[in-house]
Amino acid sequence: MYLSLKDIFGILYSGERIELPAEEMAMVASCHEFLETFKQDKIIYGINTGFGPMAQYRVGDDDLIALQYNIIRSHSCGAGDAMPLLAVRGAMVSRLMTFMQCRSGISPEVVRLLAEFINRGVYPYIPQHGSVGASGDLVQLSHLALTLIGEGKVSYKGEWRATADVMGELGLSPLTLRGRDGLSVVNGTSMMTGVSLTNIHDARRLTEWAIAGSVMLNEIVESYDDLMDARLNAVRRQEGQQKVAELMRGMAKGSGLLRKRDRDLYHDTGRHDGNFGHKVQPFYSLRCVPQIIGPVWETIENMARIVENEVNSADDNPIVDPEARNIFHGGNFHGDYISLENDKLKIVMTRVAQLAERQTNYLLHDKVNGLLPPFVNLGRLGLDYGMQACQFTATSTTAECQTLSNPMYVHTIPCNNDNQDIVSMGTNSALLCRKVVDNTATVLAIALMTMCQGVDCRKVYDRMGETSRKVYDTVRGVFAPFSIDREHYTEIASVERLIMGRDVDSL
Repeated sequence: MYLSLKDIFGILYSGERIELPAEEMAMVASCHEFLETFKQDKIIYGINTGFGPMAQYRVGDDDLIALQYNIIRSHSCGAGDAMPLLAVRGAMVSRLMTFMQCRSGISPEVVRLLAEFINRGVYPYIPQHGSVGASGDLVQLSHLALTLIGEGKVSYKGEWRATADVMGELGLSPLTLRGRDGLSVVNGTSMMTGVSLTNIHDARRLTEWAIAGSVMLNEIVESYDDLMDARLNAVRRQEGQQKVAELMRGMAKGSGLLRKRDRDLYHDTGRHDGNFGHKVQPFYSLRCVPQIIGPVWETIENMARIVENEVNSADDNPIVDPEARNIFHGGNFHGDYISLENDKLKIVMTRVAQLAERQTNYLLHDKVNGLLPPFVNLGRLGLDYGMQACQFTATSTTAECQTLSNPMYVHTIPCNNDNQDIVSMGTNSALLCRKVVDNTATVLAIALMTMCQGVDCRKVYDRMGETSRKVYDTVRGVFAPFSIDREHYTEIASVERLIMGRDVDSL
């Protein structure tokens, strides 16, 4: 069974059901049966041994079932705020897909109950703190497993309730653990992967808005259009740069504002004396958008490939292989792939925030743009302040992103009696990345609000391209024009929700 990223996003964001094909479920059952037979008279980690450094201790046959319950209960020790429910849903899908690779030896009942939780909107309570991301997300996934055995609490229809009560209401029975069911549920990268899925989804969307805003900004100040020309960008062999330039050209179609250099500067040069008036080349935050967002685009797409692979991987330990008639012990639970990608993503999303903040500054700084009143103030200068204070919020939020962008991937701390002597901190990396993505939405929202004020100030709406007019109309739907000062905190939040909830292509 394989799910594409599009399939996964359909389950996460559109409420599509996850189906369990009969053929694949038969293979899950076959893998479980092989494990039950193979384990006889053998020492196999996590089945008849302790866990981690305690693996050196044999567990007697009478205690094997208790062993599986003990790992869940003992590791349900997370702390901090609850994980976002979308991230939890992503983790549940990721965990189920690990089981559907038929290399975990899991009981089919575990898979069926997990699918029921996903399809019925039952979300385990999972705290944010606890994972070092090396033997997988042991703590967070233990909280997931806790609900599968009818303990702990879940969110159902927007309310936190005792798991046993919700399961009783839905006619679901708690699992009776067998074999290595407990270890299989808790031992993997699914929580960091679940957070990563939401990071990718929202980073893609925000990057599209950043590109659209950059086009609108260049229209407002009537830049020369060769910054996005295919021939200019083609001679630099960078796929992301060329893709962003292509997107910008598409969004700029129909614009009557972007200037043509060959028309304005390459002919009749004798009429230009002294100061040209209009900038021959715009500032970098306007002119270098393909070069700045190009690496962002490539980073997101590379992360999407890696996370899609992770969802469709067997990421626990040991790996049960019925075909090879063997059980392999290794480290597929180690989260370095996911940790590194989130570190990279938060760096490039901080760059998006920096770009948006600098573009905001360009519009607000009358001595820089030479076209607009200070702070795009449409009221009375000195009495009214326009977007002046909103920049404080954008600047401080961008600064926080810069600090959060320090890598987590290299901050390993040994633990677990040094059994886990080099760890990924993958879930920490994913959560920090989540914060940066959310911060970027704030900065970008303020930039788009400032651009809308700039459109009104220059009275250029009718000359903009269709995409810019749609962006303007959409943002103005939650942020009305103003000249007399008013509070903006609710409007910033509304624009954030807007750009996080809609693709530019859907406008």
